[in-house]
Amino acid sequence: MKVCWILVYLTLVTPLVAQQDPSPALLSEARIVHTILDSNTITVLRLKPGYVSSVRVPDEVNSVVLGDPGSFKAEHSAAEPRLVFIKPTTSSPGETNALITTRNGREISLHLINSGLSDQGPVDFVLEYAMPRSFLVDNSFPSFVIAETHTLSISSVPPANASSDPHTKLEELLEKQSDKNPRWKGKQLRIALGQISDEHDEMILVFSVLNASSKTIELLPPQIQLAGASHSKHGRPITADQVPVTEYKMTTRRLAPQARCDVVVAFRRPTFKQSGEQMLLQVAEAESVDRPVLLPIPFVVPAGGVLR
Repeated sequence: MKVCWILVYLTLVTPLVAQQDPSPALLSEARIVHTILDSNTITVLRLKPGYVSSVRVPDEVNSVVLGDPGSFKAEHSAAEPRLVFIKPTTSSPGETNALITTRNGREISLHLINSGLSDQGPVDFVLEYAMPRSFLVDNSFPSFVIAETHTLSISSVPPANASSDPHTKLEELLEKQSDKNPRWKGKQLRIALGQISDEHDEMILVFSVLNASSKTIELLPPQIQLAGASHSKHGRPITADQVPVTEYKMTTRRLAPQARCDVVVAFRRPTFKQSGEQMLLQVAEAESVDRPVLLPIPFVVPAGGVLR
C-alpha cells in the first residue's frame, strides 16, 4: 500500500517540478562584443530588462546623451572614466539611440534595442571598443584611421633628466607662453597662436585664449582636426577627422570677462594628408560646442616654430 502511495505522489509532483525548472534554451545568451572604433559606424547594443550592459571606450568619457531617457538609463562615474553603464528602465520592447563623446573629441553612436521580457534573444553584457592598429587607406572613407594612442607618462620616457619628462616640457612651454603679450584674433573668443614644435612622433602647440565677452565662460579641452576645404562661397570645411590629442594643459578652463587662459596641447600628427586638407586648432565654449573657433596650423613645423 505504501508503495502505491509513493508512486501516486511521484506521478503528481514530477510534472510540477519540471514546469518550474526553466529550460536552458529559454535563457538569454550573454555576449561580450569587441569592435573597432569607427566614427562612420553605428553600433547596435542589445539590452534586456533586469540586465545592465557596460560600454568601454578608448579614452575618458566626456558626456553621454540618450534619445529616450524615459525608457533607458545611462550612468557614468569618474571612478571609471572609460566606462558607461546602460540599461532599460521599462519591461516593454523599445529602441533609441545614444551618443558618447570623449575627452579627445571622439563621438561614438549607439543603437540601443530593448528586446523586452518575452524575447529570449542575446544580451550584450559588455561592449568594448578598440582603436585601429594601423593606418588604412580606403576609397570608401574620406580620410584615414588613426592608430591607438597612449597618454604621456613618466614611465614612457627614458629617465635621463628632468627636461626629458614630457610633463615638465609642457609646463615649461606653458610658463613661457604666460609671459608673452600675444596678438589676438577673433571677436568674443580671441585666440593667439604661440609656438609649435615637434618631439619625435608628436607635435606640441602653445596658444592663448582671451574672453572678450561680458560673461563668464567655460572652455572645452582643445581639439585638433584635419579638415577638407569647401569650394563654396563660405569656404567652410565639409569633412573633418579628429587628430588624437595625447595630452594638454590649461592654466584655467573658467574665464571671467577679459580673462586669459594659456594652453599647451600635444598631439600625434598624421603621417600624410590630402592636398585639399588642412590641420585646424578647434577651441569651443561649453555652452556653444557647435560654434567653435577654428584656426589653421601648419602640417609641417616651420623654421623657428613661431606662428604668426
